[in-house]
Amino acid sequence: MTTQELGEPLEVPQRALEVDLAQAFSQLLYRASLLQRLRGEEARSAAAAQRELLGLLVEVDDALAALGLDPELVLLGRGAGIEATRRRLLGKLAKAGVRPMRLEGLAADPALSEIVGGEVRPGLEPETVVQTVVTGFFWNDEVLRRAQVVVATAPPPEAAGAEPTPPEPTSPEPTSPEPAETSEPSEPGEPAEPAEPPAPASAPASGGPRKAAAWNGRRRRRKR
Repeated sequence: MTTQELGEPLEVPQRALEVDLAQAFSQLLYRASLLQRLRGEEARSAAAAQRELLGLLVEVDDALAALGLDPELVLLGRGAGIEATRRRLLGKLAKAGVRPMRLEGLAADPALSEIVGGEVRPGLEPETVVQTVVTGFFWNDEVLRRAQVVVATAPPPEAAGAEPTPPEPTSPEPTSPEPAETSEPSEPGEPAEPAEPPAPASAPASGGPRKAAAWNGRRRRRKR
């Protein structure tokens, strides 16, 4: 095909020839990055709003669970309806990527749960989750809400293993001297009889019976 068949080449406008291609390309890259940043901000804002909405729906689930345990509503026959509404809500949350945590029997993780109590369990390792007080939820790969759990604690040390405390030393009590024996008081009006002096063990052996009789007479006069 000849040039004549193709026709004459198109003329390039003079304005196009004056365009700085490098500057135009840099402006295009700047606009593309600005648009990407705006889209990222919008996505993060939408995710934050969705997270807040899902958190409110999780609290609605807590309220429905509490209402399902109300004895007055159960007597009125509302328990079955509340439970059905709760199942529908959990189904919608599951479609949005929200699922409840199952932590019983696992070690407590601060990133997933908050310890609110302890219970003595001899057969379990300390800080093993034994009860969930408030259910936690995942949102895809993120933690939407941490759980509140009760964990196992170690039993207290046995009394037999404790060392006995030594008794405190006691000082001996001072003993007071016993009062001397006194003769019984005489009747009113009568003089008190003086105490009898101690008698010698025996009369003097020397002197014979006369000295012994004199000795006994002096003793009788002293008693009078």
